[in-house]
Amino acid sequence: MTTISAVVPQKPWAKSSQEKLIAAGIVVLSIIATYAFVEVTPLKGKLAYFVSYFFIYVILDSLYSLTTHGVSAAKDSIAKGFITAGVFVAVMPMISILLTVFMRGRRGLNWNLFANDMSVNSVNDPIGQGGLLHALLGTAILVAIALIISLPIGILTALYLTEVKGRFASPIRFLVQAMSGVPSIVAGLFILSAIVYPITKSYSGIMGSLALSILMIPTIARTSEEVLLLIPNDLREAGVALGGTQWRTVAMVVVPAAKSGLITAVILGIARVAGETAPIVLLTGGGERVNANPFSGPMGSLPFYIWKAFAVGTEESITRAWAGIFVLLAIVMVLFVAARFLGERRTSK
Repeated sequence: MTTISAVVPQKPWAKSSQEKLIAAGIVVLSIIATYAFVEVTPLKGKLAYFVSYFFIYVILDSLYSLTTHGVSAAKDSIAKGFITAGVFVAVMPMISILLTVFMRGRRGLNWNLFANDMSVNSVNDPIGQGGLLHALLGTAILVAIALIISLPIGILTALYLTEVKGRFASPIRFLVQAMSGVPSIVAGLFILSAIVYPITKSYSGIMGSLALSILMIPTIARTSEEVLLLIPNDLREAGVALGGTQWRTVAMVVVPAAKSGLITAVILGIARVAGETAPIVLLTGGGERVNANPFSGPMGSLPFYIWKAFAVGTEESITRAWAGIFVLLAIVMVLFVAARFLGERRTSK
């Protein structure tokens, strides 16, 4: 009886054990050469070690590739080295920021931070007294109202640009792209000069939400437009072929097909404005107690809480500020991870 053995899949791009050993040897040799080079030259510090190691490793790796595989392999090694260094330079600041926020922010974390406000305490009091409950609630209310305003406007704008494609599509697309680059303080000054000074003459949460909605609309509109463009035209043609009008096809076929992508657009819009400080400082008044009414009285928020704590400058206030930054960054990270998860889920489907 003939036995048929299973075919083992080949991976010609994978390195052999000998090549892995040589690569490790190049790394070790580069480290030794870097240390010797820095010791005999005036170059000192971490930056000197990093730059020296990069060039020495690229030179050794390219020489090995040149002697074993030719000129093309040597050029590929040089390009790979520069690309790796570019990625490292881009990622290290972000890692440094995350580690700094974690190390400094965790010192101020405690249960009272999430259970109390600052109505009877100051930022100079011990860390266990007072908290940022008013800031968390205020941020949630501000972002929720901004989302209620921005969501229909952003999605309807995206539908007009992708489905209707009327005569105003080009200028609207240009305006949306221009609004994406508007500084947040400009949105705050606009609401301040157009509504607060001439009409309300008082600070409130709704004014901050209006400014945040100006910043949120372009993010939702642009992301939603890109998502809707990914929907195949075959679905639109099938809806029309079955006798549906354009608006019924859009409402019952296109939008449901893009649902997860539109949710991603909403999450990105929320993350875009959750940490904005300038319009909040100008418009909300930054209350120290819990205020659930966005139409009356000053309202606290995490950006204002952080800004005020840093402005005082004492050890306790700075610790509170880092704790607030930790909480805010955690919220934004959760939103971005959720957006990434939903985006990958939609792609897999």
